[in-house]
Amino acid sequence: MTKTYQELTITLDDRFVDLISDFVANIYGDGIEMAEGTIIVRSENDLDYVRQAVEALADTLGDTVTLSCAITEKENQDWIQSYKDSVQPIEAGKFYIRPEWSAPKEALIDIIVNPALAFGSGHHGTTFSCLEAIGDHVQAGESVLDVGCGSGILGLAAGKLGATVDLCDTDPISIESTEENFLLNHADYHGLWVGSVNKTENKYAIVIANIIADVLKAIASGLQEVVQDNGILIISGILDTKESSVLEAYSNLMLLERKQKDEWVTLIYKKETNG
Repeated sequence: MTKTYQELTITLDDRFVDLISDFVANIYGDGIEMAEGTIIVRSENDLDYVRQAVEALADTLGDTVTLSCAITEKENQDWIQSYKDSVQPIEAGKFYIRPEWSAPKEALIDIIVNPALAFGSGHHGTTFSCLEAIGDHVQAGESVLDVGCGSGILGLAAGKLGATVDLCDTDPISIESTEENFLLNHADYHGLWVGSVNKTENKYAIVIANIIADVLKAIASGLQEVVQDNGILIISGILDTKESSVLEAYSNLMLLERKQKDEWVTLIYKKETNG
């Protein structure tokens, strides 16, 4: 263990702590600590690339997210254990999402996801709402596609309900994280690939895409194409300020339900036979 480590402190509006921490977790493999209005990243290696990536994301989001970053050098300590102590399990519908160092909860479906991995540990509003929707709509024996799978948590949830699951993501790190999490949960998937919905010719009873509004609009036709007639499409990652444009892109489907958690919207559609 080296004598010093770097600490990156990201200060931002508390509403966006989960969003930015999930982004950081997708590019950085060690512990991330979250508090009100603050994200702390620690490493014995240089963290400047993380700072640059976060600031670039903030620039991309424009006025939506305002944040500041500062890197300091500190005396080393057992900060990984401190991080583990700070992570709390969460209930989301039928599911109990926990890190592997926490105990399962009776009467809830157990999913182990270590939140230092790629996007999705259940805490973010979009992931939470998608888990609720999966619990409501996925049945045993159905085929499910998770587009933009991140940590694989949504596919895991569908698989725990007895579905046959395919997953994809354009980020190879997310694919690795998904593989790790399925192994961690002693779970199986049917297919897993780097890329998007355009790489499958199958049709699915349930298609889930927890991404961002602009991508959901860009791949709207592809997502709708792979949903079976009378199948369900669950889309999320939509800021309420961008909801109207997403609704327009999916207007030929029947909207079954709208969920909102904080400023994040999840839309649940049915593809009717004549859709």
